[in-house]
Amino acid sequence: MNDIILKVNGLKKYFKTKKKDKFVKAIDGIDFELNRGELLGLVGESGSGKSTTAYVIMGMYSPTDGKLFFNNKDISVATNKRPLSLKKEIQIVFQDPGTSLNPQRSIGNILSLPIKIHQKLSGKELKKKVIENLERVELPPEYYNMHPREVGGGEKQLVALARALGSNPSFIVLDEPTSALDVSVQAKIIATLKKIQKDMNLSYLFITHDLSLMRNIADRVAIMYLGKIVEIGPVEILFENPDHPYTQMLISSIPVVTAEEDKIKPKQIDSRGEIPSPVDIPPGCGFQTRCPFVMDRCKKEDPKMIDVSDNHQVKCFLLEKK
Repeated sequence: MNDIILKVNGLKKYFKTKKKDKFVKAIDGIDFELNRGELLGLVGESGSGKSTTAYVIMGMYSPTDGKLFFNNKDISVATNKRPLSLKKEIQIVFQDPGTSLNPQRSIGNILSLPIKIHQKLSGKELKKKVIENLERVELPPEYYNMHPREVGGGEKQLVALARALGSNPSFIVLDEPTSALDVSVQAKIIATLKKIQKDMNLSYLFITHDLSLMRNIADRVAIMYLGKIVEIGPVEILFENPDHPYTQMLISSIPVVTAEEDKIKPKQIDSRGEIPSPVDIPPGCGFQTRCPFVMDRCKKEDPKMIDVSDNHQVKCFLLEKK
């Protein structure tokens, strides 16, 4: 039996608009589980609700409905109502470290704060731990006295990761941590993330729009569209046998470099129509305005998640025929 560290049940997050009785349905009823030591990729286009999911999990937003469980404890409250012991266990690395690192403070000072709060260290032991975390993310001790403005984007992101490690967490949300970086720098960040995950038995929720990146590093992938998860399963199944038309569309658009990759790549599925507004999502399936296989039923009913194989679920009427 898998050791579940995070469980999300029926999670919703709606934001009010200026129009009466109108809401942005950023998250509209999602369910998933994350196992201890696992990397789960949450993938979708901009506006699909990926980052909002991350912020609700972190307690930056309170859920409109649904439940969050961390180590079997209900954490469906805002961060200011969460105990310090929970904040220690759950950390986040944001997309742009330039805005999340205080430019007026030294890197040593930035990395010291979470260690002081959560590990109660001070003096020489505190500095030793900071340098240890710098070296864990493959930055030299000299960075201790530097400031964020003195280092590049990749190094800033490694500092942000080292800060997240300061509380000695068990779960880290990675909110598009490599999307603003050059490809060569991305590779180093990813390699460092994987090494740290193995060394510390960390669980990652990796938010990204880059499905090809998930192919190489994720254990499982959840595909998100207009606030809903439409397919979730082991990474090898999603790439070799994607079932939801939206997943097929995403994977078929990924460039390939070998004949072997081209052989297993799904047939090109062209996107039709426009992405609906999250304020005015049409009835039925949210993907029906773009789906080449749309049926009358899709325009009236919202499909339920269907188990298509072991640990693989899809939200589509087409799968009922299989």
